[in-house]
Amino acid sequence: MDKLRKLIATSALCAVAAAGSLMLAGPAQAAVAPYNGVCGTGYNVVNQADIGNKGTVYLTYNNSTGRNCAVTVRATPGAAVEMVVSVVRSGDNPANAATDAGYFTTYAGPVYLSAAGRCVDWYGYIDGTNEHRNNTNCG
Repeated sequence: MDKLRKLIATSALCAVAAAGSLMLAGPAQAAVAPYNGVCGTGYNVVNQADIGNKGTVYLTYNNSTGRNCAVTVRATPGAAVEMVVSVVRSGDNPANAATDAGYFTTYAGPVYLSAAGRCVDWYGYIDGTNEHRNNTNCG
């Protein structure tokens, strides 16, 4: 009987320790939405930024045309929510940005911008959460 009590006590302590280590683990990683290829042939992902856990904004570039393309992709498609994707040459008037905004179920964009030899600013927004990068991917 004593062996049984020791086994139960040891098992309970192990369960408590395991549960405690799970609680001490860091926060869950953001859900990364895979790039969906909507920019087309020749465009390769050159940068990306997670938009909280809601999705990812991708910046792609086509070496042969010198054009950037940006797209915001939801991690979990569903009912339409407000989404935005935008890209502009760094230093240009924001009114010159290539932008797609609206209510979408899966992704916003793609939007295209000629920017060979220039840095770009790019932005993604999904349902109240946004992410942006300024003055990146120069050249």
